[in-house]
Amino acid sequence: MERDLPYYLDHLAVERGLSGATLAAYRGDLESFGKFLAVRRVEASRAGRKDVSRYLAALRSRGLSSRSASRVLSSVRGFYAFAVAHLGFAEDPTSDVSNPRTGLSLPKTLTEGEVEALLEAPDVSTPLGLRDRAMLELMYASGLRVSEIVGLPADAPDVEIGVVRITGKGGKQRLVPFGRAAGRWLREYLAGARPGLDRRRSPHLFLSARGAAMTRQRFWQLIEGYGRAAGVRSRLTPHVLRHSFATHLLEHGADLRALQMMLGHADIATTQIYTQVSRSRLRRVYDEFHPRARKAGGRAKIGR
Repeated sequence: MERDLPYYLDHLAVERGLSGATLAAYRGDLESFGKFLAVRRVEASRAGRKDVSRYLAALRSRGLSSRSASRVLSSVRGFYAFAVAHLGFAEDPTSDVSNPRTGLSLPKTLTEGEVEALLEAPDVSTPLGLRDRAMLELMYASGLRVSEIVGLPADAPDVEIGVVRITGKGGKQRLVPFGRAAGRWLREYLAGARPGLDRRRSPHLFLSARGAAMTRQRFWQLIEGYGRAAGVRSRLTPHVLRHSFATHLLEHGADLRALQMMLGHADIATTQIYTQVSRSRLRRVYDEFHPRARKAGGRAKIGR
């Protein structure tokens, strides 16, 4: 594994254009599997189905969730598919290994009222508060990933026509619309806050107090703080705002294919999870407000 892994990681970086964070996750998964094999004196090229199954069982025994174990198996599958095709491995030991069973995990979302409270939390009388309001508005208006919004170049949004150009996973580009509210706050940020923050002539749209690009970590901290200020009880992350964007669009009648394009999902099956969220919320609304939702009803009377 130690000898062959670099070839696969190079393939992921060059051919598939994966980000540094994603490559690090693949490397961690595969190095861990390689160490497991090394302890048992099994070469990666000679590993069998039992070796993979034992490794997954060992992960589960250490408390790893089914979802995480499934992700690890996906990493190992990818390596062996590449190794069989390009490195001369005779067989793929993962071909007959089933994915660990995972329950359906619905994305966490905010109500529309909670979103409004969150958007109004920044103090827009300050340059940084104006920046944060523009970021939150654009993120909710366009459903961006945190890595996408902090990496936006200054010329990515076209405020006049209301679209933003996104470079997403694998370097794929897409155009995503945003509404008048986000456009208004972007204009105010670009005119009233960004010029004062841009001490280094940065190419990035959203800048820190020092004039550098906003980092993912800093934005996570900000959105958590604004969530507390807005009275959001559950832990808030940037991805919750993206989930809320998708769920609210569907609840108001958006087309699933259009949503897939806006979110940048390669597979519509990924987007369909939001239909489950909408159904789940519909069930809660029905149970709460229908007068007979919680009544068992009387027994049928059988005529004599």
